[in-house]
Amino acid sequence: MHGDETSVAAPGPAAAAKPMKTGSVRFYLTNEFGLVVLIVLFACMFGLLTNGRFFSAFNQFTLGRVAAVNIMVGFAMMVVIVTGGLNLAVGAMGVCSAMTFGFLVEWAGLPWPVAALAGIALGVALGWINGFVIVRSGLHSFIITLASMSIFFGVMIYLTKAQSFRAIPPGFSAFGSMRLFSSVSPLLVVAVVMAALLVFLYRYTVTGREMLAAGARPEAAELSGVRVGRVFILCHMLSGALAAVTALLVVARTGAAIPSMAGQQLGQDWLLPAFLGPVLGGTLLSGGRVSVIGTMLGAVLVTMLTNGLLLLQIGEFWVQACLGALLLIAVLIDLARRSYLAHRRMV
Repeated sequence: MHGDETSVAAPGPAAAAKPMKTGSVRFYLTNEFGLVVLIVLFACMFGLLTNGRFFSAFNQFTLGRVAAVNIMVGFAMMVVIVTGGLNLAVGAMGVCSAMTFGFLVEWAGLPWPVAALAGIALGVALGWINGFVIVRSGLHSFIITLASMSIFFGVMIYLTKAQSFRAIPPGFSAFGSMRLFSSVSPLLVVAVVMAALLVFLYRYTVTGREMLAAGARPEAAELSGVRVGRVFILCHMLSGALAAVTALLVVARTGAAIPSMAGQQLGQDWLLPAFLGPVLGGTLLSGGRVSVIGTMLGAVLVTMLTNGLLLLQIGEFWVQACLGALLLIAVLIDLARRSYLAHRRMV
């Protein structure tokens, strides 16, 4: 599902055949259809190669918990990519929010719902800082978020002295280990609900349409009355909120707020999944189009590949190499698909 789809008048009976055929061909060329096919194929392959271990209840539960985090971090990057920008600080922002949550429940004694809201509020504030500096300076978000990634992470390490917070309330930790229907993680339910909210944002709200317009053609959007700078800042604030929620899901899963939860250095372990989900799903790196469902499917595929390769006892290094190659192949295939659609005048 693409957030920039528009409705057109239905053709008359005489002209219906060709558009229906064109629409059918275009459906089979969508990222979403391709991802569903790949997910089914890899699931069958891993099920056979692992003698059914891939489909065990325990592995499906584990797969869902990891997929939830990958989906959410993909959303955190997607909402900035829609503007034609990047947020390299998603990991650092998430870790800062998680550590704030851990501090507030362990040392300040706040109830975990209040601490969680405070952590999300910090993510929004850090996103506002990124967005404000990007808009005011005119520099590309790559430069600003690369710098803020180091700043946010460094300040967090200094303030916490790299100490973990492990006195997480049992009720919060229990949510991360809970099982629904014996194999479904509630963390995955949170990710699906967030996907529904993002679909609603982009398809049915003025703000969502302004985000798409500002990302597609900023100058034209400005002439149409869209406050592009304000929209860009809102996108970074939304990215910060999503990164914070992602980090809280990790805390619920591990039962602790750990400085290295998003990677040993600067939260960089989140960057590859953050890019893979949106790119595989069909979100344009140049901005202006977003695919929430595609991003979710892309994150599921990435999680499945990682899980299946590890079950086959493939080394972690080769798993990362495969994911990097997948990102490059996805970009090249998407370029070829768009060229085909443009050649056939189907875009």
